[in-house]
Amino acid sequence: MPEYFAGPEWRSVWRMRSDQVRLDPTSAGWVTGVIWDTERHVAVGRAGFHGPPDPDGMVEIGYAVDPAHRRHGYARGALEDLLRRAAHETTVRTVRVTISPDNTASLRLAAQYGFTAVGEQWDDEDGLEIVYEVSAAPLS
Repeated sequence: MPEYFAGPEWRSVWRMRSDQVRLDPTSAGWVTGVIWDTERHVAVGRAGFHGPPDPDGMVEIGYAVDPAHRRHGYARGALEDLLRRAAHETTVRTVRVTISPDNTASLRLAAQYGFTAVGEQWDDEDGLEIVYEVSAAPLS
C-alpha cells in the first residue's frame, strides 16, 4: 500500500469508514473503496459513497486520486461508476459532492456531469467546501 493511502491524511478516513461499517453493517456496500488500475495492478485512489441514501434519497460521494496518478482519467472513471450505481439504485434520487473552491480539476469534472452548486459548508478537516448536487438519472 503506497504511503498516500496509509499516511496520516487518509488514516482518519479509513478509520471513520471502518467504524461506520462496524456500527451499521448495511453501509458496507456503500462506503469508500480503492480505485484499482486493473492493467497496471496498482491502487491509484479511493472513491465511494459516504453511506447509504438518506431518507430523502440523497447520497454523498467522494473521490481522490494519488498525485502520482492524476491526469489519467481515474477520477472521471470513478465518478462515472458512482453515478451509474446511483442511477440503478431505486432509493437514490440525488447525488451530492462537496469540493474545495480551489480544486479546479474536481470543479470542472463535476460541472461536466451536470452538478450544480446548492450551498456551502465548513468541514473541520478540509475547510470551506462548495456543495454540488445532480439528479441520479442514468448517464447519457
